[in-house]
Amino acid sequence: QVQLAESGGGLVQVGDSLRLSCAASGGTVSSYTMGWFRQAPGKEREFVAAISWSGGYTYYADSVRGRFTISRDNAKNTVYLQVTSLKPEDTAVYHCAAKRLSITTKPYEYGYWGQGTQVTVSS
Repeated sequence: QVQLAESGGGLVQVGDSLRLSCAASGGTVSSYTMGWFRQAPGKEREFVAAISWSGGYTYYADSVRGRFTISRDNAKNTVYLQVTSLKPEDTAVYHCAAKRLSITTKPYEYGYWGQGTQVTVSS
């Protein structure tokens, strides 16, 4: 059973950067598509970014494209989300997720989820 654990969140200022990590245990995720989602208080969980199993294909939400970068290190069983030029509207709990087969932006198609890491952007 794959387990995911996020880290790297925190309280930052507008314009700051963070690197979020998602470490997998209990199995390898090297053959899984990995995604990042976020959920702000009172809002639905929304897609942020995803990466194919090989790392050769990535996809981003329009709201973060050009500011966030998803990457993975299959040897370390870890996925990353580099977040830059942070805005107050980026404040949310960030979750990583894993699924078989192709990239999708739909949360219900991901079978494995981490507990999340809080990112708070203060103005």
